[in-house]
Amino acid sequence: MTSPSDSTPVPLGPILVTGGAGYVGSQAVRRLHQAGVPLAVLDNLSAGHRSAVPKAVPFFEGDLLDENRLSEVFAQVQPRSILHFAALCYVGESVRDPAGYHLVNVEGTRRLLDAAQDVGVKEFVFSSTCATYGVPHALPIDENHPQNPISPYGETKLKVEQMLAEREKDGGPRFACLRYFNAAGADPSGTHGEDHSPETHLIPLILQVALGQLDKVMVFGSDHDTHDGTCVRDYVHIDDLADAHMRALALLQSGHDSLACNLGTGQGVSVREVIAMAREVTGHPIPSVDTKRREGDPAGLISDARRAGSMLGWAPRRSDLRTLFGDAWRWHQQNPSGYSN
Repeated sequence: MTSPSDSTPVPLGPILVTGGAGYVGSQAVRRLHQAGVPLAVLDNLSAGHRSAVPKAVPFFEGDLLDENRLSEVFAQVQPRSILHFAALCYVGESVRDPAGYHLVNVEGTRRLLDAAQDVGVKEFVFSSTCATYGVPHALPIDENHPQNPISPYGETKLKVEQMLAEREKDGGPRFACLRYFNAAGADPSGTHGEDHSPETHLIPLILQVALGQLDKVMVFGSDHDTHDGTCVRDYVHIDDLADAHMRALALLQSGHDSLACNLGTGQGVSVREVIAMAREVTGHPIPSVDTKRREGDPAGLISDARRAGSMLGWAPRRSDLRTLFGDAWRWHQQNPSGYSN
């Protein structure tokens, strides 16, 4: 896969990255730091890892709900722009604790925006999700698809998108909402990858089976309306997601209007196809067991990401399944217990 533009535009700093110790956020931090962009990270480390952030990058431990801490961080960093990754992000957990998800994802963002407006932040890039669309009416899903989320997680992300639009009318920053499909993969170096507790994502669970840490991988539903009966998803590499954030921020800094873009490959891959690729890449048998489908799991989620191509000059470079798995497998082999904080 190639990009319409071979070089990623470098945004101006200083940039504050919230959730910059998390899975996708820390990859964006690494890319920005490598490009020499002044930046700082704010993370409460509830799900992130301090060691995922380069040591040379200023790090502030703190919570978005702590208004005093936000004031301290903004006073020191004086950011021009914000990349906002910090959020709770488990669909199942959101069903069990919708109030908690609203508090962190919506109220936390409101307080972040209050602090941002106080210091005149000009641009805001938001880590959104395809979960704002809900069950798709048709595939692939483009940005004009109705947003009818079916989980509290998706609802909170949609509320933040709406909040950003309302804030802009009142003098708030111009914004980009980047709606991810399935984030996956690891830094090509093998030094940064996926480490969640608990782990719920398919690819790391499969690789834990390859490492002998799990006996088998569970396949939730074999009777979906797909070519092999298992769920179909659109996997996009975290390095490609980081690249999109840099492009979106540089575009906003050039004076472009606010925008929303899907980030995906436009290619759906079934659970059985993912497992088959894992067997090829790792050389391990990876036993699987079919079980009942999960409630609310759409049969297919596939992006139409042409807007990101035309507006950002973006296309995924490392998101073909073999490359993505190779990077993830390298990380898991080198870090079988994840980060050592």
